[in-house]
Amino acid sequence: MKEKLKGHSAVFTANFLWGIMSPISKSIFLTGMISAFSLTNMRMVGAAALFWITSLFMPRERVSRRDLFLLFVASLFGISLNQGFFVLGLSYTTPVDASVVASLAPIITMVLAAFIQKEPMTGKKVIGVFMGLSGALMLILNGAGSVATGFSGPRIAGALFCLVAEVSFAIYYVSFKGLIGRYTPVTLMKWMFLFATVCCLPFGWSDLWAVPYADLGSTIYLDLFFVIFGATFLSYMLVSVGQKRLRPTILSMYNYLQPIMAALLAIWWGMDSFDLKKGFAILLVFLGVYVVTTSKSRAQVEAEMARKSNSPLPE
Repeated sequence: MKEKLKGHSAVFTANFLWGIMSPISKSIFLTGMISAFSLTNMRMVGAAALFWITSLFMPRERVSRRDLFLLFVASLFGISLNQGFFVLGLSYTTPVDASVVASLAPIITMVLAAFIQKEPMTGKKVIGVFMGLSGALMLILNGAGSVATGFSGPRIAGALFCLVAEVSFAIYYVSFKGLIGRYTPVTLMKWMFLFATVCCLPFGWSDLWAVPYADLGSTIYLDLFFVIFGATFLSYMLVSVGQKRLRPTILSMYNYLQPIMAALLAIWWGMDSFDLKKGFAILLVFLGVYVVTTSKSRAQVEAEMARKSNSPLPE
């Protein structure tokens, strides 16, 4: 129970930080001084440096060549494609559109887990996912009143880029649980972010070099510090903690925390107000997470079937 609580706490905190990151990232783009590729590369280079520095103060772990290759593949889905396409999508579309697409992640993860890990797609799990989806969409669309209606070409492209990001992260959640369980979070992340940097830096080097660093100002630097340290370094380390202890669908259900954070920030900043509709939506999200958390895993279903097959037949 303690291990599961640790996993829930870690993933909750990671998604809490990601929920704050979206509006902060958008505000960075609106300055016109930092592009999507620049911010993506700043996140990767910054997190890679932080994880390697942290690893100097921890016991050294030997990683096999086979696992290094698997970490490279994991970094493609969990970092390079996820971060690259999400930030690119956010630069083309609105935070509301990006949040709507992100709310599909638990559904994508549930389907992939059923095919890849043979996790049972129980009625309870489906109900929980759609409860969370309903609550998230109520919050997202309720906060979209000031957003212009209709989709332009760039907004559609941005939404599609965000969808690719969510699918790639769902693949990471589902496919690499065994690998994640073999190493500490710092060892995992130092290699994954190094590989992600090697893959992405060549494509964004010119944009990164062109950033007018002397003109950014203290506010933008504080925003960048939060995005790199809080929403990348800390978040990814926490996600790997949760990934060891929780099932993929449960992990992805915490995506629904992100629109809650967006709504609470809007209220805190005086841009919105709290009402019963928002309270009901937030309650739906947490009830959905609870229902999915208490649904049966593959191991539990197999254990029940084994008990039934071994039970004596009635006379």
